[in-house]
Amino acid sequence: MNVQLLVIDPQNDFCDPNGSLSVPGADADMRRVAAMIHRLRGRLDDIHVTLDSHRRVDISHPLWWRDARGREPAPFSRITAADMAAGRITTARQELAPRSFAYLEALERGGRYPHTIWPYHCLIGDAGHCVFADLAAELHAWEQRFVTVDFITKGSNPWTEHFSAVQAEVPDIDDPSTQTNAALLDTLEQADFVLLAGEALSHCLANTVRDIAERLGAPEYVAKLVLLTDASHNVPGFDAEGERFMRDMLARGMKTSTTVDFLA
Repeated sequence: MNVQLLVIDPQNDFCDPNGSLSVPGADADMRRVAAMIHRLRGRLDDIHVTLDSHRRVDISHPLWWRDARGREPAPFSRITAADMAAGRITTARQELAPRSFAYLEALERGGRYPHTIWPYHCLIGDAGHCVFADLAAELHAWEQRFVTVDFITKGSNPWTEHFSAVQAEVPDIDDPSTQTNAALLDTLEQADFVLLAGEALSHCLANTVRDIAERLGAPEYVAKLVLLTDASHNVPGFDAEGERFMRDMLARGMKTSTTVDFLA
């Protein structure tokens, strides 16, 4: 039996209570995932870990934008193409405006989320980018079997959000890193079970799972996906998005378990 674990963005900025985009409960989530890896160490065939990997200059960060008074928007502000068209918001540099407007239009056509301005988070090279220590220690212990964790970086292209491990929200035709991660999909397709954990349920985990299901959409494949319900939480204020994800994917055949119950 091939069992694979996919852990979404288990990084300090999300999982440490003092992180810049802390998800309440995420620290305990990662400790439970670490304990499960310890318990199932010889039975996990692959572990995939995604790493949100941003620069300060990013379309989802305040530095990119200015409101009508020339101020940076506050974190958790939402920006639409209509806001730009009406002059309520613009880019910090004029040359960024045409492509940024086209991005907002494309994002809205996708229909998943409005464009949100996030606190600066998971900046490459900063402490917030690192894997939460309890989980990192257990990943290293798992690698003692002379296997390697599959670390998947996403988000370093400043022109697009990259919630999903499968592809960016609006892929950049000039940047293969934003396009479909065929290698990940090929590996997951071999699994009998894909265990799903990480942060946040409302965003990066949700979009990753949706994209996996859409690319490998046969019902028998979706039934291999097992969400660990004690190993993921929503971004505060986005509970409705997490609930919609759960409702939609359970209807498609996704299964649930917990870090304690799976293969107990």
